[in-house]
Amino acid sequence: MVPLRILAPLPLLALASSLTAGPAFAADENAAGATADDTDPAEAIVVTARAQTLYRVRDTDVGKIPANPLDIPQSVQVINSEMMQDQGARDITDLYRDVPGVSANNYATVTYRGFSQDVTFYDGLRGDPFQTFSVPQLFTIDRVEFLKGPAGMLYGAGSPGGTINYVTKKPQDTFAANVRAILGGRSRYGGSVDVTGPLDKDGILTGRIGGFYEDYDSYRDHASSRTLIGDAGLSAKLAPDTKLTVQVTDYDQNLPGNRLRGIPVDANGNFLTYRSWNHNDPDDFIRYNGLVTQARLDSKLSDAISFNLAGRWFRYNEHQEYHEPVALKDTDGDGVYDTVTREYRDQHRHVEGLSFGANMVGKFTTGPFSHTVLVGADWYRELSTGTNYATRNVPALSLIDPDYRDSTKPDLSGVTPSLTDSKALRRGVYAQEQLGIGEHVILVGGVRRDWFDDNDYIEGESASEAATTWRAGAIYKPRHDLSLYVSWSQAFEPQDVADQSSAAGGPFKPESGSQWEVGAKSDLFDGKVQATLAAYRIVRRNVLQVDVSQDSVNGVDQLAPVGEVTSKGIEATLTTDLTKNWVFSVNYAYNDTRITGTVEGQSIDNSVGDRFPNTPHHQAGFWTRYQVAPIDTAFALGGQYVSNQLDRSGDRLKPFTVFDATISHDFKVFEAMFRIENIFDKYYATSGFTGPKGAYIGNARSWFIELRRKF
Repeated sequence: MVPLRILAPLPLLALASSLTAGPAFAADENAAGATADDTDPAEAIVVTARAQTLYRVRDTDVGKIPANPLDIPQSVQVINSEMMQDQGARDITDLYRDVPGVSANNYATVTYRGFSQDVTFYDGLRGDPFQTFSVPQLFTIDRVEFLKGPAGMLYGAGSPGGTINYVTKKPQDTFAANVRAILGGRSRYGGSVDVTGPLDKDGILTGRIGGFYEDYDSYRDHASSRTLIGDAGLSAKLAPDTKLTVQVTDYDQNLPGNRLRGIPVDANGNFLTYRSWNHNDPDDFIRYNGLVTQARLDSKLSDAISFNLAGRWFRYNEHQEYHEPVALKDTDGDGVYDTVTREYRDQHRHVEGLSFGANMVGKFTTGPFSHTVLVGADWYRELSTGTNYATRNVPALSLIDPDYRDSTKPDLSGVTPSLTDSKALRRGVYAQEQLGIGEHVILVGGVRRDWFDDNDYIEGESASEAATTWRAGAIYKPRHDLSLYVSWSQAFEPQDVADQSSAAGGPFKPESGSQWEVGAKSDLFDGKVQATLAAYRIVRRNVLQVDVSQDSVNGVDQLAPVGEVTSKGIEATLTTDLTKNWVFSVNYAYNDTRITGTVEGQSIDNSVGDRFPNTPHHQAGFWTRYQVAPIDTAFALGGQYVSNQLDRSGDRLKPFTVFDATISHDFKVFEAMFRIENIFDKYYATSGFTGPKGAYIGNARSWFIELRRKF
């Protein structure tokens, strides 16, 4: 762990020492976007017309060019820091209810328009330090951008359902600081500090320093979570229109009683044991440490030309010692599973990644046409090594009356570990033209060429391929705050390195995907009504599966890229100020993802019949906040509905509806927020794996109080 004192620029420490002399909290809230007509100067937490002033996003970088979401011919949703704060969001899982078409899959992955999504970007670059079993925290994040559907032309290889881009917090030109403390149920406690501002009188240098710590017990037996984050940034104005920003973030997590799988269910989705049951022993754990550094240079060469250069390096180490569920057993012959056999695993993972990106944007006009031209390139290399010791020489565990008193860690001295050692290399160049015709029409067209190389050094296998992807769209704006659009986009995804083996018939061409989407977006009444409506159809081809027409070779099944999957759906969102003190947000998504092309007698891996697992047909979410200005208090309520799903074993996962709420009050010296999650203590499954590994379950009822002071 890098000590925070090393990360902290000395001038920022001086700023932090002056916190008690900071300006009134109300001034900071008014600066967030409320006008003099909206807010009484004495009010603090009460900022009126929140959809119009705080939640509204006028520009996003998710399309590689800073643009109004209305000028992007694909569904885009942005959750900014103000909305995350109002909802009390701690990590990415708290935001799923706000984004139609996105639902929990497992750990840090999501189901995105029917497809498992595990490729994530930070400030437009690859380099995700939460790739496996840790969930991204939001302390360092300013906003989260969701670009729906394939984004191959913009980002290269990735999942066809969509792209998640985290925009990190940067140093600011004006001084701001906040301090938070948290206390809650299950022995929860923690706190954070965040300071930013100029470091010299001319504002040439600006900095940011932040620290976060949180500790709480899980509702699962002997499981808990401890997270420590240190974050810092430094910006320098090298010229009036040129800025260099350097950032470093250190993550440290200790998760005793983990790695947590789910709770086994029967074919109808009934849980086979109580919610607190844990397949791990008390001395099992996950320990994670990640370090990220990145730098970005932004420069405006003229009114017509600007460019940016960025680099990101990360590494993480993860050590896991845990008991993996293997098989369900009926030991007393009554037809009901009552025991699970287990495998003990001792795993070490080390992942290191390096990425670069460059973009140049030109804006000019020719006669009645306006042009925005983007050219860019990106490069990414990831090295991954691992060691896995595994043995089934451990006792089974009762589902009904587990005995955790004695450690069952076996002696691994005679166990031969399995090893992983691989390299993934991605390179791409792209160009896009955004053509404006008059005031009402925008046409978009782009092309990208990608190359990738994968190497499995343990098996001595490698695969190389290239792919070209395209993007096209048209937008019609009958008025400046309403856009109607249609788009077509492509994506591709290389096959897993393990499936590229020549022994299995590889190497294989990457999976390919394309999407048609039509929709409408609005920003009516100067942002008081923000709405989107989209309909889409995604086709994913070259899905690998076992070719049963061929005999296995030396015990290795032969693969063939003969699969096709089609996802169709509609999505709708609405965020509006019902009154200047009452904001309301609601969304709905329908999705139908099915296997539409295969060979008789074969089935696509991780499918159930013609359906994919963890793909609910219906999702809905809402959030509303009402503020009572005379008493400086705000009341909020949110909810999420997810229809039934199937897990990978074909077992049904029941639909669920859960609610949470917050109450915020300003005590003048500080603001307090009380948050309660899963108000009615619903016992429910968010997604599923296989029978013995069970269904991943939503958090039991929990609460915390957060005290905030802003300066």
